[in-house]
Amino acid sequence: MRSKRIEEIKAYIYDNKTVTLDQICERFKVSKSTLRRDLDEILMESDIKKIYGGVTAIPKRELTSFEERNISNSAAKEQIAAAAAELVEDGDIVFIDSGTTTLHIVDYIRDKKKITILTNNVEIILRAIPYDNINIISLSGTLNRKTLSFTGTSSAQVLQNYNISKAFMATTGFSIANGVTNSSPSESDIKRMAVKRSQQVYLLADSSKFGAVSLITYCDLSQVNALITEAEPPKEIRSFITGSGGRILLAK
Repeated sequence: MRSKRIEEIKAYIYDNKTVTLDQICERFKVSKSTLRRDLDEILMESDIKKIYGGVTAIPKRELTSFEERNISNSAAKEQIAAAAAELVEDGDIVFIDSGTTTLHIVDYIRDKKKITILTNNVEIILRAIPYDNINIISLSGTLNRKTLSFTGTSSAQVLQNYNISKAFMATTGFSIANGVTNSSPSESDIKRMAVKRSQQVYLLADSSKFGAVSLITYCDLSQVNALITEAEPPKEIRSFITGSGGRILLAK
């Protein structure tokens, strides 16, 4: 009975986007105290947030072009990439995920020695070409023009053969409930394999990604060794990551 009501309340919130507590009480004929107990479970959904006097559903993020994403929060992305690059050591084998934040890492590792980059992103490959100290291994696949990356099962199969020191992962949004998410189904297997084959997994995400949810989850937040971001994440996200043995690295 209660579980059915909770699912119906969730559907009501999603349908109406933003509703007051009074509206929910009236619609489902429940008291405020009963609703508060139900909300303890409902608010575990990362795309439903409590607001003053009610709750709201956060729209899920759609895939946008590489150019559009590169413009958004560009200063924060540069800071995050610079902080991530400090983690790269001479001789490392690194996976650099396709993304407009991870892209900038290449600019900050040009003085490192004997670095090998594995990537499926065309822009990352082009940025790395001028630097003789960087060995580039491109994953195979079909070009996705929207993300400027090679995708498909063959890319994940190639990646399976490599031992990776560090993976620098991009995301469209992440949360405790939904994990680290991505808008491109064709890239999800590649991301999963990179996480699986890497000794250390670093998630690069600016503050606009906190609590956001996209189409597909490619790893749990507990699999991330460190979140690299430019702003303090919400307390619950910080507690979850550190409680899982991870770190929060703030870019400056």
